[in-house]
Amino acid sequence: EAHPALTIHRLHSFISIPLPTQLVFSLLTHQQSPPHTPHQSTSTPISHLIHLHHSSTMPESKSFAQIAEPFVCGGSAATFASIVIHPMDLAKVRMQLYGQLNPGKPVPGFTTLLTNMVKNDGIASVYKGVDAAIGRQLVYGTARIGLHRAISDQMKEMNEGKPISFLMKTLSGMMSGSIAVCIGTPFDIALVRLQSDSMAPVGERKNYKNVFDALTRTVSEEGAGALYKGLVPNILRGMSMNVGMLACYDQAKETVGKLLNDPMVNGPALTTQVGASCVAGFTAALFSMPFDLIKSRLMAQKVDPVTNKLPYSGVMDCAMQVLKKEGPKGFYSGFSAYYGRCAPHAMIILLSIESITQGYRNVLGLQK
Repeated sequence: EAHPALTIHRLHSFISIPLPTQLVFSLLTHQQSPPHTPHQSTSTPISHLIHLHHSSTMPESKSFAQIAEPFVCGGSAATFASIVIHPMDLAKVRMQLYGQLNPGKPVPGFTTLLTNMVKNDGIASVYKGVDAAIGRQLVYGTARIGLHRAISDQMKEMNEGKPISFLMKTLSGMMSGSIAVCIGTPFDIALVRLQSDSMAPVGERKNYKNVFDALTRTVSEEGAGALYKGLVPNILRGMSMNVGMLACYDQAKETVGKLLNDPMVNGPALTTQVGASCVAGFTAALFSMPFDLIKSRLMAQKVDPVTNKLPYSGVMDCAMQVLKKEGPKGFYSGFSAYYGRCAPHAMIILLSIESITQGYRNVLGLQK
């Protein structure tokens, strides 16, 4: 008689059940099988295992509209939020680069920067690079929010519909954030360059016309690899941003709900959402700020005409130079503008995505 483990292995090969994935997930979620008694049979009927596979491991088929929902709604919310907070994002980038371009000088506040820009270049200057920001969110925002929602939903299905732990939420955020960054980095490069170009001396400015001009000229002048400068810190930033924003939001929502005595029977109340969004905005900024600063400097760096070398050779070199020249506080240079960007951005996304999702379902006739 075949050993039970061999029987299950053969069945797994026949119906392609992803046993390794299920075993790892079971360990992470601390699921245990019921104790085996001496009177129970050691063999498992094939029909029962096949029924168990189809009933518990095979999710119900979804339409294309249902599969696309988290991506369409997440990308729409991210794009809307990015347009609203673009002036603060512009100020944040300029504050991060100010220490590099003006060593030894105090970094001005973001309100001072924006006021001077409007005074010198007009109101339209605060929306410099907004086309790149929109393109970035259509790619990066859609991927990071959509993938996080899809991965989290799949984890819940594997967990028999029960809420997943904070560890699983964190893993989902890190995975979706890293994948999204790899897809959206070229638009991030274009955005940073459009935002920082006017800070350079007049003779060294590129005067990019738009996001596509920045992308094509970067490739033609520096090669395709230039579109992925700062990829490593950008991946770290994307992972920390997703954990701080999405995973911490879910956790903060439970905590704030308890403090406000919100039963959350039909979802969290508006006050709970706003409070959790503020917390998520702060944690997202706190976790990702150092990586965002390094990313901005690596992406904006240009070859020195005197030495014919780049200011930074890589992530560690950039980090060590910031630490040596500006001290530990240098990693949080422009934190006020960064938090002023992250908090509203997180709140707008997390609050608007609910309305966008409901409208999406109503238009397409989808059930919750």
